[in-house]
Amino acid sequence: MSTQQSPVTGVIDEDLVIIDFGKYEGRNIRDIAEIDPEFYQKLVAEKENGAYAIRRNRDKTFRLYINPLSDIDH
Repeated sequence: MSTQQSPVTGVIDEDLVIIDFGKYEGRNIRDIAEIDPEFYQKLVAEKENGAYAIRRNRDKTFRLYINPLSDIDH
């Protein structure tokens, strides 16, 4: 794990956090940063607004869930 914090996931490695909505469902955050930098920047900007949450599942994976009340594109 990198010593630098992610602007999207905080202390959790971006490779370990999987998008759980929209057209990138099943992709990790690092993939999103590479394939759609604009969407990645939107995630960065929306972090403080509570647009999404990261939860650890029973299978020990981390999932990024969208807040249903947010207006982030899914």
